[in-house]
Amino acid sequence: MTTLISGGTIVSATGQVKADVLVDGETIAAVVAPGSTALGSDLASTVDTVIDATGKYVIPGGVDGHTHMELPFGGTNASDTFETGTTAAAWGGTTTIIDFAVQRTGERVQDGLAAWHEKAAGNCAIDYGFHQILGGVDDDSLKAMDELVADGITSVKLFMAYPGVFYSDDGQILRAMQQARENGALIMMHAENGMAIDVLVAQALARGETDPINHGLTRPWETEEEATHRAIMLARLTGAPLYIVHMSAKQAVATLAEARDQGYNVFGETCPQYLYLSLEEQLGAPGFEGAKWVCSTPLRSRAEGHQDELWRYLRTGDLSVVSTDHCPFCMKEQKELGVGDFSKIPNGIGSVEHRLDLLYQGVVMGEITLERWVELCSTTPARMFGLYGRKGVIEPGADADIVVYDPQGHTSIGYEKTHHMNMDHSAWEGFEIDGHVDVVMSRGSVVVSEGEFRGGKGHGKYLKRGLSQYLH
Repeated sequence: MTTLISGGTIVSATGQVKADVLVDGETIAAVVAPGSTALGSDLASTVDTVIDATGKYVIPGGVDGHTHMELPFGGTNASDTFETGTTAAAWGGTTTIIDFAVQRTGERVQDGLAAWHEKAAGNCAIDYGFHQILGGVDDDSLKAMDELVADGITSVKLFMAYPGVFYSDDGQILRAMQQARENGALIMMHAENGMAIDVLVAQALARGETDPINHGLTRPWETEEEATHRAIMLARLTGAPLYIVHMSAKQAVATLAEARDQGYNVFGETCPQYLYLSLEEQLGAPGFEGAKWVCSTPLRSRAEGHQDELWRYLRTGDLSVVSTDHCPFCMKEQKELGVGDFSKIPNGIGSVEHRLDLLYQGVVMGEITLERWVELCSTTPARMFGLYGRKGVIEPGADADIVVYDPQGHTSIGYEKTHHMNMDHSAWEGFEIDGHVDVVMSRGSVVVSEGEFRGGKGHGKYLKRGLSQYLH
């Protein structure tokens, strides 16, 4: 199949240009000026399909570098399967996800990875890759890190939180960073002081403070800032690159920014929930309603100005990527596990469908530029995780992962409106977006168009990734 996307404005991380895009099979064959005769006098008449993008933006498909499909957590499993989650992602203009394979203490890394391959294979509607969670750093898992890199899994995630589940102590983190410094892997870090948080949680429960808002109150910004600083110091000591996930506290990002100013090879990610939602308005909702927004790191206080500062750090480049940390749980039978004990509420919010729209609203609000929108949602994550050239760009030879976005369109987000995730509620209920995903193409196949899903499970392919292009 050949397709011509005509009349649109291509937006990249570096600028905008009026141009047509020729797709041949699964890849982009050419990008040509409108009316150009370089490929023939009437290109539209020679292709199988023409997509009219007049008045619309043509952007590379979104790359969500942080999702958790089917993740076992808190006595249950994330409610999106690889089929439902990647289908929802496609609806929202995301054409690549990178999910997290899991190894817990006492388990073999290879077994955890194999389990994730089995979950995803033949079920994904869009392309996918894996990071590897190391929940037990020992001689065997350190050796496995080298095997992971050779197999195209070039990033590993460590946790400074969740003692007894995923937690690594400073010595284990040091050893993993030393290994990464040698094999080129990127260390991803969940930076919260889990030991201190567990004490604060126990004390709050002992006082009878059980409502969902206490999830945030017992994970104060100091626990994020302290762990961020400690992770940066260990990265400095070892010379390993460091990527800190789901940053929510302005003080933690200030610590990151200072380290970057000093030339350290450290990067930060935030998520839409930390830009728009808050401790007071969502997590502190009446009754048990706030459980919908329990996630870690937690939502922060709007009164303290965290949200505005995160937008600023996106503009300055100190926050490099916006991912979702998509880890959905239904209220019934899942979030409700924590009724009467906030510490038992499964941590996670569903956003994989809405990231592109929510960040575009930042363009409308004047918080970021069009180019920065594309950079944060597609180009930088593709570069960060060894996919750029194939993903994250519209140029000849790249995969034809393309979104036609209508700035004059409108998207109403809500469970009954645009919701395709496997959840019984929406964390984004009532959000109105001045923009709309019109057409989504994954490797040359139109998977979303005219308000219909035209893709299917099994289309998505596993991506063997290279080393991060920010580190070499």
